[in-house]
Amino acid sequence: MFDQKEKPILEAKHVTRIFSVSGGRFLRANNDINLKLYRGRTLGIVGESGCGKSTLMRMFVQLDQPTEGEIFFAGKNITSMNKKERRENRRHIQMVFQDPLSAFNPKMKIKDIICEPLLNFKMISGKEKDAEARRLLRLVELPEEFADRYPHNMSGGQRQRVGIARAIALEPEVILCDEATSALDVSVQKNIMELLVRLQREKNIAIGFICHDIALVSQISHQIAVMYLGNVVEVLSGAQMKESARHPYSMALLDSVFDTNMDFSRKIESIDSEIPSPLDVPPGCPFQNRCDQCMEICRKERPALRKIGEEHEVACHLFDE
Repeated sequence: MFDQKEKPILEAKHVTRIFSVSGGRFLRANNDINLKLYRGRTLGIVGESGCGKSTLMRMFVQLDQPTEGEIFFAGKNITSMNKKERRENRRHIQMVFQDPLSAFNPKMKIKDIICEPLLNFKMISGKEKDAEARRLLRLVELPEEFADRYPHNMSGGQRQRVGIARAIALEPEVILCDEATSALDVSVQKNIMELLVRLQREKNIAIGFICHDIALVSQISHQIAVMYLGNVVEVLSGAQMKESARHPYSMALLDSVFDTNMDFSRKIESIDSEIPSPLDVPPGCPFQNRCDQCMEICRKERPALRKIGEEHEVACHLFDE
């Protein structure tokens, strides 16, 4: 059982991100987000494309700043840090990107890619680069001789392992994975996930994991946050996702998962209507026009996340007290 008294290593408090677009309009990519990441635990974040998952991760890793709200790392407000403090803090929060090939300099050898963060922070000397690169390659179960290869000479799964090696080089306390397995074959996905789980167990790392595959996220996440149109609509235990999800959107996502053990005689239900434009989100519940249980209050008031069980919160008027 998770210790509720444990302090989060990374926490978003009322984080909102608004972008200006043409015509004097505004896009609310994240709306009043409150989430926590803990050492040794994985927070999975799921939702349709454009729901604000990657924007949130970019703010966690300090590639973007919230319009409103605060983000805390180890109790320190990273949104109010100066440039020097932000640079130093990036050592502790690293990211693994969806496409490692586009994240790497194609003219750099693997040993230079992996050790670049260490050299930037003067944690090793140039003479130590070769040995350190080989140590990190062993850590992610790649042959040492790959240190002298270039990214284009490797498979997608091998490049993703290099991305993980670069992310853990600085011994971070948090690793954020943005669709880190979506471009990989299923068998390679399994190997990458097993690697992340092993590294988390060995180093007590907090992991934030964005993925469209809700079945995969449920398998590897201790906790799952479901996002819709910039809002967190449900937070619950990963192990209980299939049995315990209550928000109509979460349940619709689960119904879209194909499983070899599923009841193939059961009719597959689709979500009625299209997702609203993020530039024109209706007042009230953002899911109202696609929900077959929509009530009058749903069109007027946006539901707040409320606790309905152990480690389980849902933003839905169906669960109002």
